[in-house]
Amino acid sequence: MQGDGTESVVSRGEQIQAAEREAAKQRLLAQAQADRIPVEETTRAVPDRRWRRGQQ
Repeated sequence: MQGDGTESVVSRGEQIQAAEREAAKQRLLAQAQADRIPVEETTRAVPDRRWRRGQQ
């Protein structure tokens, strides 16, 4: 009966790590959602044609 105590400790440790990973994932998703810029609020890029001046 040597492994009785250690198996539950390993399982508990793995459960804690899984919960911490899930919490970290949720924090990252929440931060990404907060930083997201909706497409409606973006502007279309205007081409910069200054580089063509030297070619004329």
